[in-house]
This record gives sequence, C-alpha cells and structure tokens, in this order.
Amino acid sequence: MPNIAVLGAGIIGVSTALNIQNLIPSAQVKIISEKFGQETTSWGAGGLFRPTAKFIQGVPEEKIRRWARVGWDFYSSLAVSDKAKDSGMQIVSGFILSQTKVENPLYKDSVYSFHEISRKAATELGFGHYKYVYQVTTVIAIVRDYLPYLFKRFEENGGQTEQRRIDDLNELVGQYDLVVNCTGIGSRSLFGDTSIFPVRGQLLRVKAPWIKNFIYTEDDAYLIPNGELLVVGGCRQHNNYNLNIEASDSKAILERCYKICPELKGAVIDHEWTGLRPTRVPIRIEKEILQLKKGRLVVVHNYGHGANGISMSWGTSMDAAELKKNKNQVVQYYGHGANGVSMSWGTSIDAAELVKDAL
Repeated sequence: MPNIAVLGAGIIGVSTALNIQNLIPSAQVKIISEKFGQETTSWGAGGLFRPTAKFIQGVPEEKIRRWARVGWDFYSSLAVSDKAKDSGMQIVSGFILSQTKVENPLYKDSVYSFHEISRKAATELGFGHYKYVYQVTTVIAIVRDYLPYLFKRFEENGGQTEQRRIDDLNELVGQYDLVVNCTGIGSRSLFGDTSIFPVRGQLLRVKAPWIKNFIYTEDDAYLIPNGELLVVGGCRQHNNYNLNIEASDSKAILERCYKICPELKGAVIDHEWTGLRPTRVPIRIEKEILQLKKGRLVVVHNYGHGANGISMSWGTSMDAAELKKNKNQVVQYYGHGANGVSMSWGTSIDAAELVKDAL
C-alpha cells in the first residue's frame, strides 16, 4: 500500500489528493500543510470558470483545452446534481466586455452558452463603449463551500490531514513512498524554484443582492455573484508579495467597476481580501530526481498555472497522479496563480496520473 504525502491544502492540493485516491485506491494519502481553509489563497478566489489562454504561456493549446474540458465536465456535473449546494457549484450567466474580438476562447466549447450580443443590446445594457460584448452561461465555484466539500470527500475516502510546516525535504525521505508538492509560492524556498513568482490580487466582497449577472472586462475589472456576496475586483501586480489591504487599490477597483456597473453604487462592503497567485511561465508538469542528504526523491513538477488554477486543477492533477515508474518520488504541483479555480480540477488529473506512473 503506497504511502503518499501531499504538501499544500489549497484547491490544487486537495484536488490532487482526491485524484490520487481515485487512480490508486490502495494508497494512503495525507495532506500536510501549515495553512488550511480560510488561510489558503484558494479561499479568496472569485471562482468563475473562465480559463484564459493569455495567462497560460508555453503550453500546447490542445493540452490546455483538455485540462479545461476535464475541469468543466466535473464542475458542471456538480452544478446540476443534488450535490450543487454542498459543493458550492452554481450556474451563472453574465457578460464579457472587450475592445478586441474574443477568438475561440478556451471555454467556448465547454460552457453552456457563448455568443456575441448585438450593438443595440450592448448599448441598452450600458456596455456600448466596448466594441465586443459576449453573453456567457458558465459555472462558478463558491470556494468557501467547494474547498470543504473536497476535503470531506477526501476524508471519506480514508485521507488524513496534518497541520505542519515543512522546511526541509529531508524530513520526508524514508517517511513516504511519494510526496506531492502543491505549496504554491512556498516552492520558491522549499524547492529553490526561482521561476515561480506571485501575482498579487486584491478584491472586495460586497452585499449587492440586486446584481445577478457577472461582468468581466479585459482590464481585470470584474463583478462576480458568489453565494450571498458579490466579488468586486481586481488587480494583477507581478512580483508583489504585499498581503496588506491597500486602500488605494480598493478605491481604484471600485472606480473601474462603477463605470461598467453603476448599479454597484449603494453596495455595502462586507470585507476586503488580498492574495498571491502562484505563477510560472510555462506551466511545468514533469519528473525530476533530487539527490538529498538522506536519500533520493524524484520530483514530478506540476505548477505555474497563472490565472487559471481552478479551471485547470482537476485535469493536471489527474495527469500527475498517473506517474508510477519510479519509487521515492516528489510530485510538484503548484503555481496556478489566478487560474487556480479554473484550472484546479483539470490539472489535478494530470498530476494524479504522474503520481500513479511514479509508484
């Protein structure tokens, strides 16, 4: 019975752990992390399934589309099932606003609907200053429900958790047959990967129950209904490690969102949030042998998903779980960045397949 540790308790970590359980039912899987639940970056995600190619550089489009499709199949099946409430998956419609034509986006063939609306309709909706307006029906993950739902499934399958900080990979040699790394930005210090970097984001959650549709623009202004609150964002600040709430950022976000959605005025701010999207160019999913003081660890890299983490996480974690050819492995799976929700399920399948192949 293989003994496997997954480092990291965000969407990426638990998605990978679940896919390992699915592919290797005999495995004993433990999630080890210093932070769980609301302390993870995943907790603050807007959760809209809208994977975006411009944030996934250096990966063949065919593979990206497969990750997106696998994630969509999983999320949409939950959204129309009796598990919709518990899983936090909801169907949502809204508008994508752009000054340039959106050509064959990653989600076009997955989502329930995607079409350009007429100029008349765009003008009447208050979007006339954008050249292209698309109406989309997709799904949204309310991460504060979705993350606990995944952990419940993981534990029902016999999975274990341990709150612990890992500072040295030698701590794991001889303790586990395989280690999966889903530590995000932590991979920079733990694994010495200088290619992983943060893209800081800040958003607000407000009470605005009269706004039912999401609005997303090409300049990162967005409004996303998410449970009882409305997510209002955002910003994208490369190599910024600041986790403090900046009043100037919140002001700029609100000003931009008022322009695309005047009806936002009057909303009551519930809270503000900031987080660091683990980002790498390109996404990396491959094996590497590490020679450590206490022994050998073979690394399977799976990270760098940028702005598409939840959309892609399930597919890549399945791929990572499939690796099975070498003993004493570390599977690295992090860096989904702003794509964490969009990519999480699709990429986690790839990661799980790598794990299976490595055993």
